Amino acid sequence: MPLASKTLKLCSCNGTIPLDPRRLAEALKAKQPVVVHRELCRKEAGAFQAALADPDLIVACTQEARLFSELAAAAQSQARISFLNIREAAGWSAEGKDAGPKIAALLAAAALPEPEPVPEVEYKSGGQLLIVGASDAALDWAGRLAGSLDVSVLLTAKGHGEQPAERSFPVWSGRVTGISGWLGAFEVEWVQENPIDLDLCTRCNACVRACPEGAIDFSYQIDLDKCKAHRDCVKACGAVGAIDFARLPAARRERFDLVLDLSRQPLIRVPDLPQGYAAPGGDPLAQALAAQKLGALVGEFSKPRFPQYRARICAHGRSGKTGCTKCLDVCSTGAIRADGDHVQVEPHLCAGCGGCATVCPSGAMSYAYPPVPELGARLKTLLSTYRDAGGKNACVLVHDVEAGRNLIRSVGRRAGFGARGLGQKGAGRGLPARVIPFECFHTASIGIDLLLGAVCYGATQVRLLVTGREAEGYVAALREQMSFAETILHGFGYEGAHFGVIDGEYLEQELWNLSPAAGVVQPATFNLSSEKRTSLDFAFDFLSRASNSKTQEISLAAGAPFGALTVNKETCTLCKACIGACPEGALLDSPEAPQLRFIERNCVQCGLCASTCPEDAIRLVPRLLLGAQAKEAVTLNEAEPFNCVRCGKPFGTKRMVESMTGKLGAHSMFASGGALKRLQMCGDCRVIDMASATDEPSILDYSGPNRSNP
Repeated sequence: MPLASKTLKLCSCNGTIPLDPRRLAEALKAKQPVVVHRELCRKEAGAFQAALADPDLIVACTQEARLFSELAAAAQSQARISFLNIREAAGWSAEGKDAGPKIAALLAAAALPEPEPVPEVEYKSGGQLLIVGASDAALDWAGRLAGSLDVSVLLTAKGHGEQPAERSFPVWSGRVTGISGWLGAFEVEWVQENPIDLDLCTRCNACVRACPEGAIDFSYQIDLDKCKAHRDCVKACGAVGAIDFARLPAARRERFDLVLDLSRQPLIRVPDLPQGYAAPGGDPLAQALAAQKLGALVGEFSKPRFPQYRARICAHGRSGKTGCTKCLDVCSTGAIRADGDHVQVEPHLCAGCGGCATVCPSGAMSYAYPPVPELGARLKTLLSTYRDAGGKNACVLVHDVEAGRNLIRSVGRRAGFGARGLGQKGAGRGLPARVIPFECFHTASIGIDLLLGAVCYGATQVRLLVTGREAEGYVAALREQMSFAETILHGFGYEGAHFGVIDGEYLEQELWNLSPAAGVVQPATFNLSSEKRTSLDFAFDFLSRASNSKTQEISLAAGAPFGALTVNKETCTLCKACIGACPEGALLDSPEAPQLRFIERNCVQCGLCASTCPEDAIRLVPRLLLGAQAKEAVTLNEAEPFNCVRCGKPFGTKRMVESMTGKLGAHSMFASGGALKRLQMCGDCRVIDMASATDEPSILDYSGPNRSNP
C-alpha cells in the first residue's frame, strides 16, 4: 500500500497484532486499502520481494530486518528500506485492540522524508595501542594483542608481570601526568621515576640476582618500598647503565591511536569517555570486552557533527566577565571549553547527547542530529494522526536508540502472549494504548522548546525514559527544563503533571499508573523553528490563546532562561557598561536622552549585565512576561543630561559626571583645574581645550634620546 511516497508492508505477526485494515486506511488517508499480511517473513515473503521494485519501502517489522535485508541484497534491489516496530511498541499490549490510533501515528511518522544529512567528523586510526597499568595485567594484555595491534606498554603501578623474552613491543614506566585526545589522536604525558630505564635495560637478570631484598622482579622495576639502597643492582648492571638512582625524573610525551587503561581509577575522568579509550578496571571479562572493542577500531571512521554553535548570540562572556556556563557544566565528555568570551566545541569528543543545546538559553548551541524542525515535524505528524484516528490523552514516551529502544521491546514482549497469557502470574501489560514511543539519538537533546511543542501539538504528557546510562548531569538538566515548562503550563491554567522522567526499571508500572494531564482542545498548526526563542514565542502565544488565560506574567525559579531586570536608580550612573555587555540586545541606549532601555523578550538571564555593572545596581528577576509588552522596549532608568561646560551640548548624565569628578578630583593627574574641568566637556571640546592649553605639560614637550625639542 502506498503511504505518502513510500510503500508499506504490514504484518500481523501470525495474528498476534490486532490490526484493523479499514480503520488504518482511514487514519492514514490512504487511497488504496491497507493490506495486512500474516506471515510476511515466511509464507508471504514473495509479497515483500515483489515490493522491492518500489524505490522506498516501510516494513512494519524489526525482528526480521536482517532477513528482509538479505532478500533485498539477493535481488540486487536498490530500494531504500526502513523498518518500524509496531509489535512491542503498540500491538503487544493489554490494550492492543485499542492501539489502532497509535499504530497509525507510528506509520505516518515513518513515512516522513528522511532528515537531511549532517556534516561528519572524521577519525583515522592505525592501531597504535597504549596499554597503561600494573605490570601483570598490562604485560599480559600486551602479549595477547601484539599480533593484531601496534602495542606499547606504560607500567604505572606495582605488579608481578614478566617482561617478554623478546623485545617485541616498547615498554616504559612512569607516572601519567596528562592524557587527552580521541580515537586516532591521543596524547599521553608521563614522568619516568623508577631508577631502571626500560629503554636501556637488556633484561640480563644481573640486577635481579644481585638484589638481596628481592625488590626487583621480572618486570625489571625496583620496588622502592623494599629497596634498602645498598646499590648492589647498580654495580651488577655495570656499563649498561640502565639503573641510576640519581637520575632526575624525565618527562615524556607520545601519541597513540588507542588507549587501554587498566588503572584502578580511569586516567580520564569524565562520565562519557572518548572513543578509542577504554577503562575496564580490574574485571577480566570487562578487560576482554574492552580489548575486543579496541581491536575493531582500526581504519577510517566517521560520525555526525552533532552540535552547531553560533558565537554571535552566545551569552558565555563579554570583556572578560563570565556569564552563562550551562553548556560547559552539562557536557559529559569535556568536549566544550571556555574560549575567551565564547566557547569552543571539539566535535571529536562530542558524544551527541545534545544536552548543551537543551540548556542553552539563547539558542547559540543547537542540535543537528536531527535538528529541532525535523523532530518537531515528527511530533506534529504523530500527534495529529493519533488524534484524527480517534486517540485521546496522548502521552509521548521519549527514548534513545539503544538502551531505551531495548527496554520498550522488552516491556512489549512480556505482554505478547495473547489474552490467555495476560492473565497469568508474572505476565506484563506492555505499553498503554495512549503512550506513543518517540525515538531520538539521546534523550538529553529534548529541551523546553520540544516539550512545550509536544503539548501544543496535542500531547497531554511527555515522559523521558532514562536507563541508568545517562550522566547524572543530563538527568538533572532535563528535570530543570521540565520544571520550567511545567510552571509555565500551570501559569496558563493547564493542570496536572505534564512532564517527568521515568526510570527504566519501573517503566511499565509508572506508565500504567499515570493519570492524563490537561491539554489543549485544538492542536497548534505552527512548525517548530531552528531558532529556539522563536519556537518558544510560538508556543507561549498559542498556549495563552488556547487557554483563554488573562495571565500576563508567570514567576519562574532561578536559572530560568526568561526574565526581567531591576535597576537601583539611586546607584546607577547610566554609564551604560551593561549595554555593551549584553550579548542578546536586551539592553539598549536611547539616541535622544540618557536612558537605559530593556526588551524583556531578548533577555536570557545570563547575568553579564549584573556582573559588569560597576555600581552593582542590577538584579535578575526570573519570570515569563507574555504578550506584546515582552517585545516592547521599556525604560529602566533615565537621568538629567549633563551639558558640556564649553559648548553646551549634552554628552552624559549629571550624576555620571559628578561621580567622575568626585572620584578623580584628588588624583595627581587632575590636580590642575583645567584637567578636572575637561571631564565636564564633550569629546570635541576636550580635544580643543587640550590643544590650546599653554600652561600645562604636553607630550610634545617630551625630549627623548632620539628627538630634539622643536
